[in-house]
Amino acid sequence: MARIKGGLNAKRRHNKVLKLAKGYRGARSKQYRIAKQSVMRALASSFAGRKQKKRDMRSLWITRINAAARLNGLSYSKLMHGLKLAEIDINRKMLSEMAVNDAEGFATLAEIAKSKIA
Repeated sequence: MARIKGGLNAKRRHNKVLKLAKGYRGARSKQYRIAKQSVMRALASSFAGRKQKKRDMRSLWITRINAAARLNGLSYSKLMHGLKLAEIDINRKMLSEMAVNDAEGFATLAEIAKSKIA
């Protein structure tokens, strides 16, 4: 039986990796071995970055809510506790949007939270 060389498949695989490494500096975009390592690390970092982005956004929302709550005479934790006691189920993203774009509506929620705490 004749030997089959895997040249075409290897070339395809190499080109796929090198295409992903486009724009990298020096050997990272030219040499397969080095490009493969860089691409693997970049893909792992991009996965982690997508998770990190979610944490960063939640942190931003909490910061905005806290700033608006303090303008209304509450801390973030007291506001959230008061809303929970009042059975107002609104997520942090929407509270943050209200804090930025609808100050009167947020103030109303803050008053409700205040009355439930006291």
